[in-house]
Amino acid sequence: MYGYGQPMDGGASQQYASSQEQMPGGMAGGMAGGYGQQQPLYPEPSPPSLADAVRAFTTGQMSAEDFQQIFATSKVYCPRGDTPGFLALHNTQQPVIPMFTSLKELRRYAGKESKYFVITGAEVIDLLPTGYGFVLDMEGEHRIVFDAKAVEQMVDFAMRRMYG
Repeated sequence: MYGYGQPMDGGASQQYASSQEQMPGGMAGGMAGGYGQQQPLYPEPSPPSLADAVRAFTTGQMSAEDFQQIFATSKVYCPRGDTPGFLALHNTQQPVIPMFTSLKELRRYAGKESKYFVITGAEVIDLLPTGYGFVLDMEGEHRIVFDAKAVEQMVDFAMRRMYG
C-alpha cells in the first residue's frame, strides 16, 4: 500500500532519510519534496466511464483520440447468440454490430433474459470483422455509430499508439 499513508508491518512506522541527506559522491539524495515530508493525500481522479465518454464525444466535448483511449480500456457489453461471436445487424447501409456501455443499456435493447459477453474496447477493435462497423447504445440518448471506415481509423490509431 505505497503512497497511501498506511502503516506497514502491523502498525510499525518506517523512517525515511531526509531528502537533503548527502549521498556518496556528493549528490543530494531523494527527490524534490522529499520522502520525509507528509503530503496531503488525494485520490487519483478516475477516468470517465464509457457512457460519459460517449456523451462527451457526441456533444463535441471530447476529441476522437481521447474517446478512443477511454474506449480501449472500457468494458463493452455485446449481445450474443447460441454460437460464439458478434451478432450483426444487416438491415443497415453497412453491417453493424450493436454494443453497449452497460448491462442496463444492453437490457434496454435486447431484453432482460438476453445472452451477452463482455470484452474491452481494444478487443473489439482487434476482433471486429473487416467491413463491419459498430453502434454503441442503440436505444440510448447518445447513440453513436462507427462505420467500417471509422473502425479502420481506430485500428490505425491503436497501431500507431502501440508501435509508433
